[in-house]
Amino acid sequence: MTQDEDRRIRAGRAARRVAHMCAAATALLITSCGTADDPKGAAAPSAPASALASASASPKASLAPIKPGEVRIAGEVDKPYTITLADLRKLPQAEAPVEFVSAKGDQKHTYQGVLLHEVLKAAQPRFDQSKKNGQLRGVVAATGGGDYRAVFAWAEIDPGFAKSQVLLAVSEDGTAFEDSAGPRLVVPQDTRGGRYVSELNQLWVGTVDPVVDGAH
Repeated sequence: MTQDEDRRIRAGRAARRVAHMCAAATALLITSCGTADDPKGAAAPSAPASALASASASPKASLAPIKPGEVRIAGEVDKPYTITLADLRKLPQAEAPVEFVSAKGDQKHTYQGVLLHEVLKAAQPRFDQSKKNGQLRGVVAATGGGDYRAVFAWAEIDPGFAKSQVLLAVSEDGTAFEDSAGPRLVVPQDTRGGRYVSELNQLWVGTVDPVVDGAH
């Protein structure tokens, strides 16, 4: 036997001993910790992960589709909710005689309904009270049929700053709107009817801060 052959035999034996030691160590680790298929050895999910999964599965975590006649109040608010014409009719009513110009010509009507400010205030908008008149940074986006949308500054609807009475109207000239159509937004101070949003289905409340502070 040559010296080279002797070295190759010894190297093979050493390699086999290392392989046996690794196999024994692996078996010991599996026995003490369990395999992935062993429920006793598998790691339990962390509490935050479980909570997130539970929250996402909760009905409150995802918004349900808006039904005909419903109005969703959402956005930067603590208590988002949905309201219907039937709900609005149970609330204190205000009346607003208005005149405005629409695509159909001059309009003159009297609407009955609930003050928009009262409906939105119930959702508890999250205005920054640490800022002077923080509510003046607020905006309201009203969405109606056909994805029609109009925007208001909070000060336009807040009686603490404006004299106008923007309504969620439930009737026009004494004729009630159909429940499936939802309320109509009525803006007495406007001379044109562009913000008289019909078939109203969503009111979003927020602030301009994210847009203004993030602008470049």
